[in-house]
Amino acid sequence: MAISVSGSLSIPLAVLMFLAAFGLKGAAQIVPVQGQNLVTDNVSVVEGETATISCRVKNNDDSVIQLLNPNRQTIYFRDVRPLKDSRFQLVNFSDNELRVSLSNVSLSDEGRYVCQLYTDPPQEAYADITVLVPPGNPIIESREEVVSEGNETEISCTAMGSKPAASITWIKGDQELQGESTVEETYDRMFTVTSRLTLTVSKEDDGMPVICVINHPAVKDFQAQKYLEVQYKPEVKIVVGYPEGLTREGENLELTCKAKGKPQPHRITWFKVDDDVPSHAVITGSDLFIENLNKSYNGTYRCVASNLVGEAFDDYILYVYDALTSTPTPSTTTIISDNSQDSRAGVGSPQKIDHAVIGGVVAVVVFIMLCLLIILGRYFARHKGTYFTHEAKGADDAADADTAIINAEGGHSNSDNKKEYYI
Repeated sequence: MAISVSGSLSIPLAVLMFLAAFGLKGAAQIVPVQGQNLVTDNVSVVEGETATISCRVKNNDDSVIQLLNPNRQTIYFRDVRPLKDSRFQLVNFSDNELRVSLSNVSLSDEGRYVCQLYTDPPQEAYADITVLVPPGNPIIESREEVVSEGNETEISCTAMGSKPAASITWIKGDQELQGESTVEETYDRMFTVTSRLTLTVSKEDDGMPVICVINHPAVKDFQAQKYLEVQYKPEVKIVVGYPEGLTREGENLELTCKAKGKPQPHRITWFKVDDDVPSHAVITGSDLFIENLNKSYNGTYRCVASNLVGEAFDDYILYVYDALTSTPTPSTTTIISDNSQDSRAGVGSPQKIDHAVIGGVVAVVVFIMLCLLIILGRYFARHKGTYFTHEAKGADDAADADTAIINAEGGHSNSDNKKEYYI
């Protein structure tokens, strides 16, 4: 049996309540009716805001729509509000929809609301209202305010009094990090979440923000951040003030030790590796000045800077050239050094001798000498036996030795050939 009530107030409120009660008692078994479709939607709303419940009917045959609260009290019967709660307001009423708003929602309003259609048998649809409670401002704390490079530190972030429980992620630079979270439920069905992040810091982390991001359906972009303060040992670099190019005898040398650290280095020391600094060298804080250079000053000059965290050094290798040496294209290599390794060669280092070139020249000279010896040997071999005595020269035309001697000494035809050759 369908019950229809007009939108006027001519029907007493008690009658409406009776009709509502009758409808509830008759709802022992709720079966959907073909041709009529009653639907609604679940609602999530942030505490303090407004929730809207919509009861919708398709192909309504003038059946009555009403809305009940979780305690099954009638909020609206058609367009009449029997419940004395002014936070409920009628947004729309028609044959096909009953839409009601609930302002200033609190946790006590959470529950299952009932859309009811008076058909035979009656139909019901359920709208669950979930109240979201955003967490309070996140609290971010660190175990130490100042950390030395290479050490570990712990940062915690707490999101209090939320519903449901929030989740927390961390961001450092362009990295997303995951901490270790604990969840605690309070007596009023709220949740407190604490996340702890452990970091090993380096000098590059100094001044970098670590951001705690709160993820919760009731809030967006909710975060807190803390800047890391990291102490680190000095970074050291020797800068040549003079000369700009090659270091020659008689010139002056000016070096400056640039040192940066946190805290700022409190001591800068100059010394010469494996030797003493020249007696007339002038050291003023971070500056080293040597005038009238000579080759006895050659060696490695080291600048050492230290602070509370540690110490580091940089080296300058001095090589003094002759005064008339032409200036080659200088080559400078800069390396930041620590306490135990790495040095740098400064402007004025001696050029390395190319042993390959020298070896090639020696090989060519040896080859030429061998060739000369071979040629001379062949020459001597070819002219061997060209020595003739006076006797031998007259022996060709003589019958005996005496005649040969006479021919060799007195013959006019051979007078031009009476010579001796020695090779």
